[in-house]
Amino acid sequence: MKKKEIITTVIEYNSELELSNIEQELVEQSKDSAKNAYAPYSNFNVGATILLANGEIVSANNQENAAYPSGMCAERVAMFYANAKYPNIAVQTIVISAFSNNKLVENPITPCGSCRQVLLETEYRFKNNIKVIMVGEKILSVDSINELLPLSFSSKNL
Repeated sequence: MKKKEIITTVIEYNSELELSNIEQELVEQSKDSAKNAYAPYSNFNVGATILLANGEIVSANNQENAAYPSGMCAERVAMFYANAKYPNIAVQTIVISAFSNNKLVENPITPCGSCRQVLLETEYRFKNNIKVIMVGEKILSVDSINELLPLSFSSKNL
């Protein structure tokens, strides 16, 4: 038997001011998008904003449904839209913000498992790491979705 250790590197920021100017803009757009989420059942609004390699910015939010499995997370709505509208343009950064009952959450949320898999597929598709910035009252980031999904399933497993 052999034991292996997996280490994840997460950066914690003291303030939005430690982010680059474009990242600060993405944070604001993500927060604005979250406020427009359709979340009448959970009152948990999530916004996701994506920066593409060509400078385009795409924002989306979570969309709930009374039949819960039919809803979709903000990250996947944004990523699927970006990949559909700009199919040949790599994603550089995604910012995720969350509000609970109209208040910014204290601890940033991380993408769910399905969203992590979709983000990972996009990294593999473009052979380009995607920086993930997670926003609550605190701000965290990782330089690649692999940091959040280290033992991942990919086309290499098929």
